[in-house]
Amino acid sequence: MASAPREFGVDGGGSAGALGVDGGGSAGALGDDAGAVLDRPAFYALRPGGWRDLITLLHPPYTAWHLSYVALGAAAAPHIYANRLAAALAAFFLAVGISAHALDELHGRPLGTRLSRATLITLAVIAFAGAIGIGIAGIFVVSPLLAPLVLAGGLLVPAYNLELAGGRFHTDTWFALAWGGFPAFTGYFANALTIRPAGLLVTAACCLLSVAQRQLSTPVRRLRRNTTDVTGRQHLRDGEVVELTAAGLSAPLEGALRALWIALVLLAAGLVATHP
Repeated sequence: MASAPREFGVDGGGSAGALGVDGGGSAGALGDDAGAVLDRPAFYALRPGGWRDLITLLHPPYTAWHLSYVALGAAAAPHIYANRLAAALAAFFLAVGISAHALDELHGRPLGTRLSRATLITLAVIAFAGAIGIGIAGIFVVSPLLAPLVLAGGLLVPAYNLELAGGRFHTDTWFALAWGGFPAFTGYFANALTIRPAGLLVTAACCLLSVAQRQLSTPVRRLRRNTTDVTGRQHLRDGEVVELTAAGLSAPLEGALRALWIALVLLAAGLVATHP
């Protein structure tokens, strides 16, 4: 006999379990319950208005995710120079965490913040200038060999986020290269000042991690920002019928995204802490 329909993404006990949700059936501090309505543009988005918009604009989990690539790259170098790593992290926080995300919000308001256009432009320009300034300082203080990386970073942010050249740079491939491989390689090269297999391998791994991130986050964004209704049922071999909902479909994807960003931050911190 078929059992009563249950919501997709929740186990028989009514909780998301391994999806990063506690056993009591609620998402706790990590995000929406599978049974909740997807009323926010992202699982980390706060209620619109005031200081909360500034936090949401940072995309905190994804900013931390991509900063971890910088640290992972540095950990592949023979020696980590604390000042170089700190400078690289600061530069990418400004360029990706603030400038790139402010430009994204200017383009269609995907996060639904109430920040004015002037505020977003100011944040983007000042943060971008700060990132480039750190890079230029590195050219003089560390090595002129960093110049190509500073130039590349100065081109990637506007090319991707402003969708220059008809959007040719705003693709999944360029996302993997610009926000995955580039931070990792920069973190590595800023400390090694040479190219060795270890740095290239970590760079390739971070590119692939960004591909995985994109594969998980794209359907979630579609569910949260562009979907008006989800209908349907999944019929299991044991006769159970699972009601398909937007929240249920997004739960395992967002559970994976939450687990991955935390895991990468912990992995990067651990490797840096144990590195000579």
